[in-house]
Amino acid sequence: MSAEDRIERARSAYEQAVYSGDTSGLGDAEQALDAVEADVALARGRILHARYQAAVGAPAAEDPAELPLFERALRLYRTVGDTRGEAEALFWIGCLHQFVRRDDETALPHLQRSCRLAAEAGDRRIQAEALRHLGIAAHAAGRWDEAREHLEESSRLRRETGNLPGVASNMIGLAYLAAAQGRREEALATLDEAYAIARSHGAHAVVRHIEQARTRV
Repeated sequence: MSAEDRIERARSAYEQAVYSGDTSGLGDAEQALDAVEADVALARGRILHARYQAAVGAPAAEDPAELPLFERALRLYRTVGDTRGEAEALFWIGCLHQFVRRDDETALPHLQRSCRLAAEAGDRRIQAEALRHLGIAAHAAGRWDEAREHLEESSRLRRETGNLPGVASNMIGLAYLAAAQGRREEALATLDEAYAIARSHGAHAVVRHIEQARTRV
């Protein structure tokens, strides 16, 4: 059901209550609006996160509104029993702790639960995102085989959902893993493939990361 449909349901429930005296639809209407509010909170949080990622020059500062937005979305999704939404909100909370605050210890439980709930809900897109960031955490901890497994599974799911720029981004991580394990030629070949994918899909930010990785592997 779209946000527009949910808002229309609330309007109809109001009119039914006021004009007919039937309040039976008010509870469902409130739940529908909770779902809309959760979607909006999550979307606003993502915009703030995108601004953080896009910052250039001076180190970016965390927007203090970002985490409360994701946490509000999580509470509302749980209230309405939306497992898929809960998985997405958990992912973004974990991503903030990992990417913005550099705190893998706090991020991991959120990412792990996000991955499980996304799999239960059949949301391959969110599952792929959670797996990517679990792979990043494993890489940082020196668990290279685990990191590779997570990144490869994330890439498989991203291919299935048509997110090829995301596949190219994962390949950067796989290249760093190969280089760390002494397989530099494999790392460079992986970056070449990632570059071709990113260029063909206009993923200019990913291309910049690939070019940077080439100087480091």
